[in-house]
Amino acid sequence: MIDHLKQMAVFARVVDEGSFRAAAKVFGLSPSRVSNMVSELEHFLGTTLLYRTTRMIALTNEGRMFYGRVVDMLRSAESGLNELNALSLDSVGALRISLPAFLAGGPLTTAVASFAKLHPNVAFSIVYSDNRFGLVEDGFDINVRVGWLDDSSMMSRKLADGERVLVAGTGYAAKRPGPQHLKDLEDWDWIHYKNRSDTVTSTGPSGTQECIAGYSRIEVDSIDALYHLAIQDAGATILPSFLAKRGEEAGKLVRLLPDWTLRPLGIYAVWPDKSRRESLTLLFVRYLAEQDLC
Repeated sequence: MIDHLKQMAVFARVVDEGSFRAAAKVFGLSPSRVSNMVSELEHFLGTTLLYRTTRMIALTNEGRMFYGRVVDMLRSAESGLNELNALSLDSVGALRISLPAFLAGGPLTTAVASFAKLHPNVAFSIVYSDNRFGLVEDGFDINVRVGWLDDSSMMSRKLADGERVLVAGTGYAAKRPGPQHLKDLEDWDWIHYKNRSDTVTSTGPSGTQECIAGYSRIEVDSIDALYHLAIQDAGATILPSFLAKRGEEAGKLVRLLPDWTLRPLGIYAVWPDKSRRESLTLLFVRYLAEQDLC
């Protein structure tokens, strides 16, 4: 019976998600493997739990009855983990997290690693992507979002303000007169991140604010691509401070208008109001909020 507990959890997730493919995405398995696990469970039980067609799945009468029992079992297990985590110094459980792809090599990932070392009985499944994932529909416990919060039904906590800076490749900048004001950069070639505004707004040392719409010669959907194109002297761009620092230290990037400031982007942790792993989620979020993530 213990050998079939994971199959039961997979079965419940298939029902919740409405398809084998969606459930497979949650577990990080192939759809065929998820389908096989449900079939193995049906063989063990000696009954059909799901009707399968090319377009949909549906519960049989036996499946509907069994699904209710499985959900009760999973809720009891999650509640037990939450209670243990609340009482224990050594947390246990698993967290599925999504992070923006550009944070893969940054301080937030370093913080995840240090948390994992402190809590060796916590397992992580982390998806790095610049796509916007839903929490419940995509099966995540926590999403980290940069610069946007649009779902008031979720819990959230601000982790940090992500500092951004203006940079250009060292070779590219050397061929241009040194800028004194933001408007001096308007005729430069710009590498634009498509998920941000087309305009650049910055505040000078005297408190005056300027806004330009630089010529975007190249547009990309990846912050890492911005970095690599900039160090190839393709133009000017805006980068997170930790990436800009990496390029400066390598001698491949130069910071433009260092006395000017761009509006920082908030870095937020977002999780469901009724988290499946409430104590572990809160412990992890509090830890991240205490770290230097800029």
